[in-house]
Amino acid sequence: MALISIVASIGYFEIFVAIFCFFVFCALGDRSGLPCNWPFLGMFPGLLFHVNRIHERCFEVFSTTGGTFLLKGPWFANIDILGTVDPANVHYIMSANFENFPKGEEFKKIFDVLGDGIFNSDLDLWKSQRKITRTLITHQRFHNCLVKTSWDKIKNGLIPVLEFVARESKIVDLQDVFQRFTFDTTCQLVTGFDPGCLSLEFPNVPFSKAMDEAEEVLFIRHLLPESVWKLQKWLGIGHEKKLSKAWQVLDQVIGKYISMKRDELSNGTKLKEDNEEGFDLLTSYILDDGLNFDDKSLRDTILNLMIAGRDTTSSGLTWFIWLVSTHPEVEKKIRKELMAIISVAKSQKWRLFRANELKNAIYLHAALCESLRLYPPVPFQHKTPREPCILPSGHHVHPNMRVMFSLYAMGRIESIWGKDAAEFKPERWISDRGIVKHEPSYKFLAFNAGPRTCLGKEVAFTQMKAVAAAIIHNYQVEVIKGHKVYPNVSIILYMQHGFKASIKKRWT
Repeated sequence: MALISIVASIGYFEIFVAIFCFFVFCALGDRSGLPCNWPFLGMFPGLLFHVNRIHERCFEVFSTTGGTFLLKGPWFANIDILGTVDPANVHYIMSANFENFPKGEEFKKIFDVLGDGIFNSDLDLWKSQRKITRTLITHQRFHNCLVKTSWDKIKNGLIPVLEFVARESKIVDLQDVFQRFTFDTTCQLVTGFDPGCLSLEFPNVPFSKAMDEAEEVLFIRHLLPESVWKLQKWLGIGHEKKLSKAWQVLDQVIGKYISMKRDELSNGTKLKEDNEEGFDLLTSYILDDGLNFDDKSLRDTILNLMIAGRDTTSSGLTWFIWLVSTHPEVEKKIRKELMAIISVAKSQKWRLFRANELKNAIYLHAALCESLRLYPPVPFQHKTPREPCILPSGHHVHPNMRVMFSLYAMGRIESIWGKDAAEFKPERWISDRGIVKHEPSYKFLAFNAGPRTCLGKEVAFTQMKAVAAAIIHNYQVEVIKGHKVYPNVSIILYMQHGFKASIKKRWT
């Protein structure tokens, strides 16, 4: 009997292993490496199975399918997704047929925390917000303020931290440092107040933590049927509970800034019209009689601008400095270019660089573009067509279907970027005439494309160049041995475990 029992138990175990392997095999995909289409559940199990490496999985699928793939969702959820990295499709959706692909109501539901800000809005509301924002941030006064604010924060915030870390041989999370830098500068430019997050004390920043948590939950919403995350929201459980708490923090902090600014202006504080000091976007929104912004509109506008300013630039800096520190030949060329800007007598000394000095730093600019190609701060986008249509690839799309771009995968596709697409190669951005090549936005989508092209592109490059030049010329960044670097799961592409590094001074 004992023997029979043992044999039976072995049989049950083998059956269990067989069933388990079958489910894993189906979750991983069919023999072609593509997701398995389950009855009732669609390809949803495979999506969840790979969620922790979703960006790499997208690259694998698009590489196998030639650039466009229909992901079938659960039949009851109505969330079929047509993923594409085909530049012709991107151009059609973002430019040629722009009116048929608005952000839409579904997008607004998922990103409800952003309110009616520029990221969520469509039609006349979007056009009005974009016109106002463009007028303000393209003004010379804003540019002057940007340059001064960035310089001051580098000199009085970033450098003291780097000097302390180098002197004490500390390990520092540069991703956290860059987030603090961009949070401080963006807050100053948008609200006029400096929260002072980038300091030797590394103070707790509830607003930044709330933004990170909100962005993680917004990503999860893309993977779940609307009915599921809405039920979580109604019950106040799971990820939705985290978002609710983060939302409260965001509202509280922004509300405080709006109240402080209104008090400041009502107390007769005058703007200094003759220079860049005292300029901020919040003041402009409040004082312009033609705008009529109430506190809700101000809240939505500020939050959208804070995300645009803090997250995209800090993400870009994080991946760029990591790539440069792990590619000595690129680092050497950037240093050579920076030293050419300085007089020979001062080339071997500690130095910060002014924005106007870096305008012609071609290789630095090319290296930044290359980094953004491989690690775009916003790794994916989705649209929903208003009317059924056929994409240039021949795929049919309709209003009950999402169309999603994977910018992360797009930057690695050989048919778009060549056989060396996976390499960090700034030279691909430099023409035979020695100037930066222009790549069409539907191929290089880091700053969006078409009418919604990012208004802050020059702002981002100005800040990234200034920070990058300060670090690369004056310090040696070394990634901590054994530190694992891979993307997180969020709507903003950060490093999952931060960017742990040591800093060494290059000059005495």
